[in-house]
Amino acid sequence: MLNTLATLLKVLNSETRPSQISLALAFAMIIGFTPLFSLHNLLVILLVLVIRVNLATFFLGFALFSGIGYLLDPLFHEFGQLVLSNEAMQSLWVSLYNSTVWRLAHFNNTIVMGSLLISLALFAPVVLAANYLIAKYRTSLLQWVNKIKIVQIIKGSKLITVYRSLTRLGS
Repeated sequence: MLNTLATLLKVLNSETRPSQISLALAFAMIIGFTPLFSLHNLLVILLVLVIRVNLATFFLGFALFSGIGYLLDPLFHEFGQLVLSNEAMQSLWVSLYNSTVWRLAHFNNTIVMGSLLISLALFAPVVLAANYLIAKYRTSLLQWVNKIKIVQIIKGSKLITVYRSLTRLGS
């Protein structure tokens, strides 16, 4: 637990752009909310590896959103049931199901359909909210912490200076 918190703080305090962190979080939400072995998750993983996102945030977010997704599965089922049983869209679902690729995607599963649609609807708000919160954290809270006398003493100590020089040599 402390390791996870330390990793999160390290990412928030790093030089990583807020957009890289927030995109990682939003992609992790898609994979965490939807069943893991789904075809669309391969596309998400490919995007995560191609687009420059923070992988530590992606893995932490995946763990977080998997737990939340498990709790929200009844909601995903209800929403997926609502979408898949819509009379106006029945011919679309039948034609998609008759296609091999769409059948492999398991979009006829209510939880897959509901969780994917909800996570796609929440994608942009999560990115925007995370960007805003990270920027606020870096401009206000981080500066406040750095002004505390004990933090300044620790950062200025000889031990920290030696540690930083050794970590730069290793990388």
